[in-house]
Amino acid sequence: MQVLLETPAAWVALCAVLGLLVGSFLNVVIHRLPLIMQRGWRQECRSLLELEAQEEAPLSLSQPRSRCPSCARPIRWYENIPVASYLALRGRCAGCGKPISLRYPAVEILAALAAALVAAAFGPTLFGVGAIVLSWALIAASGIDLDHQLLPDSIVLPMLWLGLVIAALGGPVPPADAVIGAAAGYLSLWLVYHGFRLATGKEGMGYGDFKLMAVFGAWLGWSLLPLVILLSSLVGAVVGIALMATGKLERGKPMPFGPFIAAAGWIALLWGEQLVAGYLQIAGL
Repeated sequence: MQVLLETPAAWVALCAVLGLLVGSFLNVVIHRLPLIMQRGWRQECRSLLELEAQEEAPLSLSQPRSRCPSCARPIRWYENIPVASYLALRGRCAGCGKPISLRYPAVEILAALAAALVAAAFGPTLFGVGAIVLSWALIAASGIDLDHQLLPDSIVLPMLWLGLVIAALGGPVPPADAVIGAAAGYLSLWLVYHGFRLATGKEGMGYGDFKLMAVFGAWLGWSLLPLVILLSSLVGAVVGIALMATGKLERGKPMPFGPFIAAAGWIALLWGEQLVAGYLQIAGL
């Protein structure tokens, strides 16, 4: 630990390596957690309807072993080394030769890069370690939202509590600002949601988006929430228009908003104060 405290580069390198390893696990979470949740919902529905429980093969984040989705061949440990195995296998399954999704190494690299940037920004501090965990949680939640338009409470809510606890333990955000920020973050999108529903009769977003904004209120305080809302809305609008222009998104079809909130909040976590200061300087305020 003394070496890490005295050598920032060592701390950043360690976090990057851990990010690669955690990124491999995040791929499992993105794929399996929605399936586990769906199984739970089915069992709850059968219980409410007083139907006999349905037998299903065991499934958790650790069992069974990862397999090729095409040929069901178990993936050996040396075929599961982050990024390196993908490159060694040239992006194809060693058994059937079918292409391996580029998402797997992309998530691993993203987890490593995010951890390295946060480690460089905050150092080996309680807030820095917590922010790295938050970054990894945001990657998993965003991946699930992209696939299923779902932000699991099992990922989002622990990050809300972690932000509040770190604030209470002496983090850079005062506890009062963290609590107010969490409430303001939730209510900001809650009001937008109900206003949109009253005006159009449609639901514009899910409750998971409210909770994710509350997470950033707890981590950043209330003062940076307008920046998160502005950034996520602008990027979401640009991406949505681009997808519709290219025919990849039909008009009226819902698009997950969680990844845009996650990206905007993470940017604000690292560079929010600088962005606000730069804007005020340009505006002459």
